[in-house]
Amino acid sequence: MKINKIKYPVPLSDIKDIENDNIDVFVELEDGITYTVVVSTPKNLMWYMDKEEMNYINPSPPFIIVRTLTEDNIKNALESFAEKDAYWLKLYHLVGKRDDVFNIKEMDKVIKDMHEEMLKDYVEFIGKS
Repeated sequence: MKINKIKYPVPLSDIKDIENDNIDVFVELEDGITYTVVVSTPKNLMWYMDKEEMNYINPSPPFIIVRTLTEDNIKNALESFAEKDAYWLKLYHLVGKRDDVFNIKEMDKVIKDMHEEMLKDYVEFIGKS
């Protein structure tokens, strides 16, 4: 999907360390809908773990990761996320907005159905061997 506009709540020029920060990004696509995602740098993730004295990051909505917070890097990453009908951009947007978008009972059912189908295929495969 084509990106119409990319906006930031603060100018990128206000970011003190473009290698160690994150920023909300508002992405308007050709469908006229604006999607919100968080773009972060690897150093910012490391900084956060150091600050929290942890060796991992707790579960949270996903980030789009870029080496540095520059217009080009962010634009290139967002264009990648906008490919194939913006599947990944839409997914990141939904996950970041609401916990109830992905109902746990529905997810459990899908996983159970997938598991049962996989077992059925396995039994069928073993029967042919």
